[in-house]
Amino acid sequence: MTAQVPRTRTSPGGAGYAPTLEEVAERAGVSRSTASRAINGGLKVSPEAQAAVDSAVQELGYTPNRAARTLVTRRTDSVALVVPEPDETVLTDPYFAGTLQGLTAALSTTELQLVLLIARRGEETQRTARYLRNQHVDGAVIVSHHRDDALEQVLSSSQLPCVFVGRPWGTPEGLQYVDVDNYLGGRRATEYLVSVGCTKIGTIAGPLDMAAGVDRLAGWRQALQDAHLSDEAMVRGDFTSSGGAAAMERLLAAHPDLDGVFAASDLMAAGALDVLQAHGRSVPEDVRLIGFDNLGVAVSTKPHLTTMNNPVVEMSRIAGELLLDQISGGASSTEPRIFGAEVVVRASA
Repeated sequence: MTAQVPRTRTSPGGAGYAPTLEEVAERAGVSRSTASRAINGGLKVSPEAQAAVDSAVQELGYTPNRAARTLVTRRTDSVALVVPEPDETVLTDPYFAGTLQGLTAALSTTELQLVLLIARRGEETQRTARYLRNQHVDGAVIVSHHRDDALEQVLSSSQLPCVFVGRPWGTPEGLQYVDVDNYLGGRRATEYLVSVGCTKIGTIAGPLDMAAGVDRLAGWRQALQDAHLSDEAMVRGDFTSSGGAAAMERLLAAHPDLDGVFAASDLMAAGALDVLQAHGRSVPEDVRLIGFDNLGVAVSTKPHLTTMNNPVVEMSRIAGELLLDQISGGASSTEPRIFGAEVVVRASA
C-alpha cells in the first residue's frame, strides 16, 4: 500500500502564508457564513460580529478573494465615467477636468475605482453601450451626451445605476441628471449684452445634437425677441476653440455690423476673440463678447472673458453622490438637480 504524504501548509507569519476565511471566522468566534457576509458588505451582521471580524481580518492580514467576493455581492467595486467624445477633446477641454475633479471627490471616501470610458461616435459608442448593459461596472456617470449616442435608451431600460451630468436627450422617465439651467444662462447672457448697449447681437451656438446647445440657443433667441432685436445672426460651433474661430469668421462675413457676441462656451469665445482681434475689431470697444462655463480659459485670454458660471465640479460631485445613493439602494427620487446661471463680468464685455 502506498504511503499517504501529509499535505503541509506554511505556518502563520511565514513566507507565502495566506490566512483563510475559516481562520478569520475562528479568530472572530463566528461562523464562516457570518464572516463572509461581514467581509462582503456587512449584510445581516450584528455590530458586535462585524467588529470581531474586522479585528480578525486586521490581525491575520486576510485578503478577500476578489473573484469570490464578486460572485457573492455581484459588485465590481468600480464605476464608469462615460464621455462620448474624441480623445483629443477629453484631454484638452477643461470641462472634463472639472468633471473628473468633482467625481473623484464624491468617490474619495469609498473604495470604488473610477473607470474612464471614452467612446467615439459610431461603433465605439455601441461597444460602450454593450459594456454598460452587461454591468461590468456598478454604475455610471455620463457627460457630454449627444442625441445619436442613444445611451439614455440603453440605460433607462437596464438596471444599472446611472446619473447624467447635463440633461439627457429626450429626458426619459426614471433617469436622474444634474445640470445648469442652460436656457436661463443663454437668456441672461444675451440680456446682459442688451443692458450694456448692444443692438446687433450674434451667437456661436453649441452642437444642436446636445441639450446644452439647444437650450442656450433658445435662451439667446428669447432674450432678443423680448428686446425686439433681430435673431438672425446665428452660426453653429462645436464647443472647441478652433470651432469657435471658424464660426466667428462666418458670423463676421455674414454680419459685419455685430456689436455683441454670445458664444455658448468659453473655448468657442476664446477662438472668436482671436478672430475678432485679427480683423481689427477691439474687444470690448467694438464688439462685446460673452462666453459660457467660467473655467480656466476665461481668465487666460486678453482681455479676460465675461462668461456664465457653470459649476461643473459641484455638479459632478453631486452626480457622484447621487450615483452612490443608487448603488446602495438608498435613492428614492429621480428629480433633476438644476443649478442657476449667473453672469461673471470681466473685461470682454
